[in-house]
Amino acid sequence: MRRVVLTGGECTGKTTLARALAARWKTTWAAEAAREVALARAGLLGPEDVPVIAWTHVRLADAAERAAGEAGRPIVFLDQDLLSTVVYARHYYGSCPPWIERLAAERRGDLYLLCHPDLPWAPDGMRDRPAARDEIHALFAAVLAAAGARVVDVTGRGSEREEMAAAAVAEALAS
Repeated sequence: MRRVVLTGGECTGKTTLARALAARWKTTWAAEAAREVALARAGLLGPEDVPVIAWTHVRLADAAERAAGEAGRPIVFLDQDLLSTVVYARHYYGSCPPWIERLAAERRGDLYLLCHPDLPWAPDGMRDRPAARDEIHALFAAVLAAAGARVVDVTGRGSEREEMAAAAVAEALAS
């Protein structure tokens, strides 16, 4: 099973791409765990929510992988993963629990599509750092590099962005 992770900061088209790529390859995708946890909470997330986000990611990713496997599909798409939990825990709270960092390394994706912050900002009541987009993007790039992840940068808008991502996925599947 190949795990392709759509990653990057807020409002960079990850969910749209995860859905589109999963439809293109007729497979499953896992929703972003932090958003799922935030939707279930009343109020702001805090450092105590980081482990909940991590375990939610594991549950969602494992379910998507199982479903893809049962359907005979060799690929699954993840809207973020534990490396994003590491990035945001460090960014918002100054550190990430070491066990999450270890688990992120163990569960590293096969391909990361790093979505650039070149799309217009679209507030949705949860996104909160429009002025920090470049800073957060740099944090993602640094964490992915430190993890030794296979990364392809995704830029552009609309079909151009989707085609760039699809080409990277096709190349990864062929190798």
